[in-house]
Amino acid sequence: MAGTVSDWRPRDTLIKLITRANNLACPIDGLKLDRIGKQLSCENGHSYDIARQGYVNLLPVQHKRSKQPGDSKVMVVARSEFLDSGVYQPIADKLVETVLTLLPADGETCILDAGCGEGYYFDTVFTALGELAGERASKGELSLIGLDISKDAIIQATKRNRQTSWIVGTNRQPPLLDNSVDIILCMFGFVSATGFEKVLKPGGKIVLVDPGIEHLKELREIIYPEVKKSAQSGSRTTELPGFSSLKTEKLRFTTEISDVTQINNLLLMTPHFYRASKAGREAASRLDTLAITIDVTFRVFEKT
Repeated sequence: MAGTVSDWRPRDTLIKLITRANNLACPIDGLKLDRIGKQLSCENGHSYDIARQGYVNLLPVQHKRSKQPGDSKVMVVARSEFLDSGVYQPIADKLVETVLTLLPADGETCILDAGCGEGYYFDTVFTALGELAGERASKGELSLIGLDISKDAIIQATKRNRQTSWIVGTNRQPPLLDNSVDIILCMFGFVSATGFEKVLKPGGKIVLVDPGIEHLKELREIIYPEVKKSAQSGSRTTELPGFSSLKTEKLRFTTEISDVTQINNLLLMTPHFYRASKAGREAASRLDTLAITIDVTFRVFEKT
């Protein structure tokens, strides 16, 4: 499909085609969750409130490793503002291109964004799918599920669209029925081969996006006294147990940021903010402009 996200038709064309997810599972016993009023409940009586923003928290206390797991509100807001500036638009465009090649020809289709963050990438996919609304209408409905362990991230994501089912939960144990998902997206997130294999249908696909060796190298050279290539992630996941590798593609480009606020947001939205020394953070805060390299790897896996 040619064009960029800005070329696609308005998202309202897809509204009637998108359905709320009907494959959510109780995180306690794994039973199907059904909507009853303003709650989701399973047959064993476990119930979960639907928040006024439209999301559901399916992360039980025993699955948490801290009081407030995941990205903080500061990181979430910084990432949202930075991504909305369009700097990472080519990554979003490449994701859409990849997803469209993987969509099943017909039948009900479920796409899960595992580690969706504040929803930028998944909302881009949602917008792009509007182009296929007429074609897909007679071939089966679509359900979109955005999952993240950060409650702050999910609350921010609900502001992007209400047709996606936004869920607070963990990639390690996705609160979904077994064999119920067609495509999983994992954008710079935590990869759980076991959790993903459990919820994917036979032949289901994973689209995994990781930073490459040179990703944000200019920023790292400013905030760290020494940048060791061996310490950089560089496409960390090349194999997944239970999956076969279908495709690997690199996306690399350079761009310039001339907005002080966006430079600060770039640092704030990454783990580098917390890893860098005070001197490194101060050096970044003094920048008026920053030329950066974007280097990411797209990998597609199939459940075997």
